[in-house]
Amino acid sequence: MPIRPARRITDTSPKNFGMFAKAVGRTGDLIHLELGMPAEDTPQHIKDATIAALQRGAVHYSDLQGLPELRSALADKLRRQNKLDVTADNVLITNGLTQGSFAAFMAFLDHGDEALLLAPYYPQHIGKAELAGAKVTIAPLDAENGFSINRALIEPHITSATRAIALINPCNPTGRVYTRDELQVIADLAQEHDLLVISDEVYEEITYDATHISIASLPGMKARTISMFAFTKAYAMDGWRLGYVVADSDLMGPLMKITTNEVTHVNTFIQHGALAAVTGDPSILAGMVARDRTRRDLVIGRLNQMPGVTCATVEGTIYAFPDITATGLTAQNCADRLLEETGVVVEAGSFYGDAGEGHLRVCFGCAEIDVLTDAMDRMQRFFNGL
Repeated sequence: MPIRPARRITDTSPKNFGMFAKAVGRTGDLIHLELGMPAEDTPQHIKDATIAALQRGAVHYSDLQGLPELRSALADKLRRQNKLDVTADNVLITNGLTQGSFAAFMAFLDHGDEALLLAPYYPQHIGKAELAGAKVTIAPLDAENGFSINRALIEPHITSATRAIALINPCNPTGRVYTRDELQVIADLAQEHDLLVISDEVYEEITYDATHISIASLPGMKARTISMFAFTKAYAMDGWRLGYVVADSDLMGPLMKITTNEVTHVNTFIQHGALAAVTGDPSILAGMVARDRTRRDLVIGRLNQMPGVTCATVEGTIYAFPDITATGLTAQNCADRLLEETGVVVEAGSFYGDAGEGHLRVCFGCAEIDVLTDAMDRMQRFFNGL
């Protein structure tokens, strides 16, 4: 008789890998613009610091919350850059933002609770909330208003069971960087309805035409926000699986209980590489973001030349979110045809919820200029032929 899995497994929505699952294993000349994987290599000084730590014997158990010197450096950065009143005790080093967000959902959601996502949303948040036993509810934002945060679109989806709201700022997939006024809407709702805000800020360093603001810096929000960051995108350290969570002292205990039972603590020697990233020459990070800006300008400029396609300016992240409604194709049909007919792999906007229908997510940060140019040429021919 087969061994029965736990209900938390059978009651959780199947993991969907979107267009990546359709493209993986295919042969031929494919250009992958569906994954948020940086094109840059991890800067050398970060590698050097990690290798040096490994060679001098930083291979044993270390502080369960993370290296004290790394947490101290991050607290300095958070006070200076994010305007957060924190100390090293408010920082927890995690195995990427993914593990950090999982800890947040598991630590603060129970069976019968509801977690509210703003759509277009990050699909992984659904499974995490469901594994915690919670129900996911969706507040769809309006494409015609640039996916701006609007109280009238969000508050009707808050019920007496709503416990948390997930925020992604800068937003994957739309490329929005929310204004202080927009964040204040979320802050007001959180305080009025006694909600926890789980704030994914992994793209905080990759902004172009807007200023990132951490919602925990708004009045009254420090005690009810779990802010999540990672070295993944800004420092091209996606394979390192290294992030950090910032929370008030009352929230840190539950987060630690999940994390220590799940992973004990993060790999010791790579945390020395993260310390080098935080304390290193800021011009290295600035150069990487400048190259992402060049990629962004190329892709947005080319997309807006394609018939039936319009693309708003991307304020942050490494994704364009073009509107293909005028082509008459659904997002999934368009993505499927681009794969089959051009070999360019992009994600359907509907993968991020119904609010993303009529859009594609195109990652411009995952390829060099010549590859992006080739991809835009292929897409241009496709849309010209419709």
